[in-house]
Amino acid sequence: MLVKLYEENPNPKEIDKIVKVLQDGGLIVYPTDTVYAIGCDALNVRAVEKICRMKDINPEKSNLSIICYDLSNISEYARVDNNTFKLMKKNLPGPFTFILNTTSSLPKIYKNKKTVGIRIPGNNIIRELVHTLGNPIMTTSVKDDDEVIEYTTDPELIYERYQDLVDIVIDGGYGGIEASTIVDCTGDEPEIIRQGKGELIL
Repeated sequence: MLVKLYEENPNPKEIDKIVKVLQDGGLIVYPTDTVYAIGCDALNVRAVEKICRMKDINPEKSNLSIICYDLSNISEYARVDNNTFKLMKKNLPGPFTFILNTTSSLPKIYKNKKTVGIRIPGNNIIRELVHTLGNPIMTTSVKDDDEVIEYTTDPELIYERYQDLVDIVIDGGYGGIEASTIVDCTGDEPEIIRQGKGELIL
């Protein structure tokens, strides 16, 4: 199903409908402040496993990432010291993924790597979904097989490709082509391990 939503004012009825699908273990494709992504309820292990199989991700070797609504509930899912919190506060919501050590609140599938990527995108659609769901949403970019164009930006083309693999594709307008900047905060100093759209403010 293709659902059109506007970032300035996402329709609450449509948001509720999508949240119901997430609660039932469904998969969705949605816009972020960077590229389009695939996600599910981050605490629903079966749904997370489904995405890992679809994207050929080995959760024991790859960092899994989740989207939170704001900074207030991050400490439930990741260990955040004062310096990291201040750094995140300066840069979020925004096009960043912060790698942090996990806490025991996340299901076992995240604990294999002992780290989790945390995102709070500057996009109202996905943040409203997280807020209404009450859980973080597991997230992974919609990648293209074409080596020239790494990310598909047109929601209708994404729908054509993913309609049989996910339950809902959200059309939130054209997506970006630059992924988030990844910042590893598990060491003594924050380290940028992938420079993407976000310019980190220290």
